[in-house]
Amino acid sequence: MILVADSGSSKTDWLLNLPGEEVKPFRTPGLNPYFLSEKEIIKIMNDKATDLVAFSDKITEIYFFGAGCSSPDRHEIVSNALSTIFPKAYISIDSDLLGSAYATCGHEKGLCCVLGTGSNISFFDGEEIHSGQHGLGFVLGDEGSGTWFGKAMITDFLYGRMPADIHGLFNKAYSLDKTTVINNVYLKPGANSYLASFAKFLNSIRETDYGQTLLKKGLVEFIETNIKSYPQYHRYKCNFVGSIAYVFADELKALCAENEIRIGKIIRQPIADLLEFVLSREG
Repeated sequence: MILVADSGSSKTDWLLNLPGEEVKPFRTPGLNPYFLSEKEIIKIMNDKATDLVAFSDKITEIYFFGAGCSSPDRHEIVSNALSTIFPKAYISIDSDLLGSAYATCGHEKGLCCVLGTGSNISFFDGEEIHSGQHGLGFVLGDEGSGTWFGKAMITDFLYGRMPADIHGLFNKAYSLDKTTVINNVYLKPGANSYLASFAKFLNSIRETDYGQTLLKKGLVEFIETNIKSYPQYHRYKCNFVGSIAYVFADELKALCAENEIRIGKIIRQPIADLLEFVLSREG
């Protein structure tokens, strides 16, 4: 049995390929080794993935593509945790960027952008990714991501910069105060996911002037900081993966057209395309 995982900071999507049966989907919290230790990952899997762990003796191969898995030491954290739970499986750990590139580019050259809880970009040469200087995380980077938009709206709310009607809607939806925000951002784990959770509010106000202005600001910042850092970005299709790219595809397409960026695929979740790629490579 082959198990494929696509893990972000908020959630992990799993697909289990059962010979002669339908593919089984599973979902767990995100397993980002920048924010979680080996023991914490094991605990999450045992607590939140009991249906998946039930197949542990039968799974022979695991291909895990995750946020935060861009260096050998982070690979080891995830690999050690999964080896404890799936002792009979061969385990491969790679970055979510490589998984997204496989899902969108296949074997063709192109740019692959992640616009979900966080944001990132890489150039895929048909075999490997070249990440460049991006991926600075939610404190220093993550332009145009759910975290970026959530942080922008929370600060506008707390500073009183939101239009009155939108301020009222935001307050009714979340009943936030400074103390609650400070505790969740600075004192509790998962600050990036907490901030990104507010991005869904942006979709509810996307037709307002405030919503459109904020959307344009975040997406343009991603384009200018990330896509245009590649001098030959005009030559290749630019693919997007993630909930922000998918939900706000209309705004993203319009801004890319203005900047002469050729869009390839825009997919919300790469997991189905990723499994197809892994199986084709296996065959």
